[in-house]
Amino acid sequence: MFAVATRNFVEEVDQGGLLIPVSSLNDTIVPLTVVVKRKRFWFWQKPKYIPTDFNLNDILTGDTPIKPAVVVTDFIKYSGTFGDNIQGTVDAKFVDSSISLEGKDSSKLQSSFGSLKKEEVDVQQLLRDSKKRVLDMSHCLIQQTKEKHRQLFGIVKEHVITTQPCSVIEEVQQGRQCGGSLTSCFPTNSKVLLKENGSLSKDSNVTMEIPPNTTIAYGLIELEIKYDGRYELCLMSDTNGGFEVDSSSWNGLLGGAPAHSSKNNYLAQDLELLSDHFELLSALPASTRTSLLQQITKLMQDRAAISALHDVLDQMCLDKKLGLDDVVMIESQQQNIQAFLDLLEQSGQAGPTQAGQSTSVLTVLHLVLSALEEMTNDCLAVLGTCCSPTVLQTLELLVQCVSGVGALCLSSESLAALTDDIYEKTEHLFSFCNVSLKRDGDMVRTVVNNQTSNLPLVLCIAVRSLALLCLN
Repeated sequence: MFAVATRNFVEEVDQGGLLIPVSSLNDTIVPLTVVVKRKRFWFWQKPKYIPTDFNLNDILTGDTPIKPAVVVTDFIKYSGTFGDNIQGTVDAKFVDSSISLEGKDSSKLQSSFGSLKKEEVDVQQLLRDSKKRVLDMSHCLIQQTKEKHRQLFGIVKEHVITTQPCSVIEEVQQGRQCGGSLTSCFPTNSKVLLKENGSLSKDSNVTMEIPPNTTIAYGLIELEIKYDGRYELCLMSDTNGGFEVDSSSWNGLLGGAPAHSSKNNYLAQDLELLSDHFELLSALPASTRTSLLQQITKLMQDRAAISALHDVLDQMCLDKKLGLDDVVMIESQQQNIQAFLDLLEQSGQAGPTQAGQSTSVLTVLHLVLSALEEMTNDCLAVLGTCCSPTVLQTLELLVQCVSGVGALCLSSESLAALTDDIYEKTEHLFSFCNVSLKRDGDMVRTVVNNQTSNLPLVLCIAVRSLALLCLN
């Protein structure tokens, strides 16, 4: 709940910027706090940031601490409300029976952080103070981080904090109604009529009080660490830190495929690198794919559930057994995630890649969840309403435009599902991923707006994967 609120905040005030949302109230983040930055499996994923209990002075040699000047400024006054409503009805009639199901879910998350301020380290002074300083390479934190590839250090150079008591409020309403009748005629001409009607509703209202001086977002300076403990501050956003002993930087997909920026002319190549993943997904039994799509669609209604399941699959891909009790989630999230994992286990595909096998179903589903987890909240919410087979197949055709086909004819039979309502929804979905839909007479074209963003690739991966799950 807190993690979703801070992520919403960063997406609203600094989308594409350098601020990192705080994911837990247990994290104590102040200037010079050491944060471990871990690169992910897929080259297009944002890194994962793990705050530590140490600051820069704790891992330096010598007795003289660095005390940089900190500049305090007013930031903004922030209050945001985010929510969605989902409603559906299913009626089925057979020769001697009928059944009807109706469901309605609504959720609202209100974040009232109030007036915020920002504390920034004077980087010029930090540079001067860091000259000739050396890290203690025998420190346990450095040793443990250096042993794991794809991890590096950053120190907090700025953070956004609350100035007054504030709150995060989540309201959830869930309602289900079902009704049915069954008529049966026996040889004795007796007639039995069974009727059943029922309803289930569940409401929750949770308020989280946030104290003053709570960090909700922060920015980092990465450290480039020499083998002898000397270090340099990476002042440019395109300069990456790391350990000199790990001079061969990690690139690409899990398994060593090369990485490159997701510019428009690279999208087709990036997707081609994943072709074996898509083939394996489409080769699953139809019943398994249908069940997976149902579970994923249900999880997409809850950003926190997607993130929690992604963390579980992360650990499974590293061949570590992780119990759901180790992941913070509410009961309904745990039930949905457990149902997904049960389905994966029942399919006999829950293990890591086998010898002689280029990839595994576990890796493929990790790819799908990684793409969904990478999406913005707005993008995920719109995509969650587009998970019917006809709409997904239409979106898949438009994704082919993004990755190089160029244009499609609106009057073609393959785009019959692209009604005005669906077109408007698709236009919003693509715009959230930095892609524009352009109508030119009877043709529709796609234009990638931000050539440095990975979101167009994430959109292509997510849509293609979901479309494959709904194939007959």
